[in-house]
Amino acid sequence: MIAFKDQLSRCPLIAILRGITPDEAVPIGRALIDAGLGVIEVPLNSPDPFETIAIMARAFGREAIIGAGTVMSADDVRRVADAGGRLIVMPHGDLAVVAAAREAGLSVTPGVATPTEAFACLAAGADGLKLFPAEMIAPAVVKAMRAVLPKESVLVPVGGITEANIPAYRAAGASAFGIGSTLYSPGRSAADVGRIARGLVAVAAAGR
Repeated sequence: MIAFKDQLSRCPLIAILRGITPDEAVPIGRALIDAGLGVIEVPLNSPDPFETIAIMARAFGREAIIGAGTVMSADDVRRVADAGGRLIVMPHGDLAVVAAAREAGLSVTPGVATPTEAFACLAAGADGLKLFPAEMIAPAVVKAMRAVLPKESVLVPVGGITEANIPAYRAAGASAFGIGSTLYSPGRSAADVGRIARGLVAVAAAGR
């Protein structure tokens, strides 16, 4: 199975499926993978998130990295691991959650908004840094952070990312992008998700 950073090297997008239900797991997952995405996040404030993660992990675990977002505790980490998830994404920089993910053998991307948080999370073993919310972290801020963080750091703006602003963030040094409501919202068909995903993939690839 391909590693988290390698998957992002293939396609620098993380699909954030907030609100997805277990019934949607296979058709939405298939549409995303067929469009070229290889990292899928199910936020834990979605309906039955652990069941959705388990379904996706069984169906697509050899093709994509399936994980959880909005992970708030070490207990959440254990439940994600038990469901077959391989990635922990956090809205915050709780080092205890980072440690729990590392102990479970899962990739982990905590949320940070400052260099202080970023350096602390990297020192704790973070695989990537979720720059959140991106609405308050402009491309100029990403450029400034890129200048001081280790060059291999994986920087992932999340929040308000669209086809329109991906190029500016990419030029500033962003490694990948978390895409939420631009890509998926509850009730959106798998066909529409796939169409939107293909457009995002094309824009992300154009700036590489």
